[in-house]
Amino acid sequence: MRSEQQLRTFLKVLDSYPGDRPITKFLPDFFKKNKQMGSTDRRSASRLLYNYFRLGKALSDKTTEQRLFLAEFLCTSVDNPFLQHFRADLNEKIYLSLDEKIKYAEENEGLILKEVFPFTDHLSDGIEDSKFLSSLFIQPDLFIRINPPSLSAVLKTIQESGIEYSQIGDYTISLPNGTNLNLLFPDINYSVKPYEVQDLSSQHTLNYFKPNRYEHWWDACAASGGKSLLLFSEQPDIKLVVSDIRASVLDNLDERFIAAGLRTYQKKLIDLTTNPDPELHHYEFDGIILDAPCSGSGTWGRTPEMISQFEEYKIQGFQNLQKTIAGNVLKYLKPGKPLIYITCSVFREENEEVVKYLQSEHGMMLEALELINGYTRKADTMFVARLIKP
Repeated sequence: MRSEQQLRTFLKVLDSYPGDRPITKFLPDFFKKNKQMGSTDRRSASRLLYNYFRLGKALSDKTTEQRLFLAEFLCTSVDNPFLQHFRADLNEKIYLSLDEKIKYAEENEGLILKEVFPFTDHLSDGIEDSKFLSSLFIQPDLFIRINPPSLSAVLKTIQESGIEYSQIGDYTISLPNGTNLNLLFPDINYSVKPYEVQDLSSQHTLNYFKPNRYEHWWDACAASGGKSLLLFSEQPDIKLVVSDIRASVLDNLDERFIAAGLRTYQKKLIDLTTNPDPELHHYEFDGIILDAPCSGSGTWGRTPEMISQFEEYKIQGFQNLQKTIAGNVLKYLKPGKPLIYITCSVFREENEEVVKYLQSEHGMMLEALELINGYTRKADTMFVARLIKP
């Protein structure tokens, strides 16, 4: 039967998964090597794999199949033929709310919710354990930030497509995860791209930048350049330096920046765990954005495989790295100017404790901080702090 074949395929995919790669990179390679799989098979295998990993470290004493069936129950809200075949008793309850499903699984299937994510003792202030843990069974939305002049055109395109969407504020749209934006917005020669893909919580960090015209800013760990583009959207006349430790990342920035209309900036390849003076000895900045390397634990709703891969001892390693990098960038910040410290972590060691370190060891003055709750909005959870150099 089809469900039996889906299970065999899932087990083959899981057995092939190396455990040290993001699923988003692993699956396309796997499908290329298994060209006999049609689009329906690929979608089914992808769904089962993602849902399986949403159980995190829970029910480790159960078989792979038992864990998969329960994961499907918790992560699915419509009639599920796969689950009907193997666990009709669970499929009968598929329309229960997530809270009701979790309660049922705790009472009848041996689920201990805290074992899904056994790091709750490290959560930042303000995070509600049960709501955060429950959110791990829900796939986050896809968010886009619309370029203001393109607002009406983008909304018209989405509305005509019939895709379900929500407008958040003036220029943010949430779409179902997996929406094919390339199909929705074919590659036309826009002078400026009409939108940027950016998580809702990431967009919210803009409230802490407060740039002024002609100021010099440094995006110290630029990665994909999302924070730089956010800064540019607020103040197009900014003088920008972007840096990263990875040359490939910096190479990829050009295309994205040019598409967004950002054409004047400097790029620097810098290892911020060492002294950056060879590259920055004469620079002084009016603002530094430090989107610090972190555990990424606030994004594990998108990358659930990371939950089972992560070990508690790594939290301290990330904190040490963040303290080192933050300490190394501060010398290039003008007095009275802001460091914007950002993580996509839910761990206080990477968030509040690093802020306290910057205050106590470097004399930084805390102006504002926020744990950006994404787990109740189908978005990432992030942390941002604005600190002023004395």
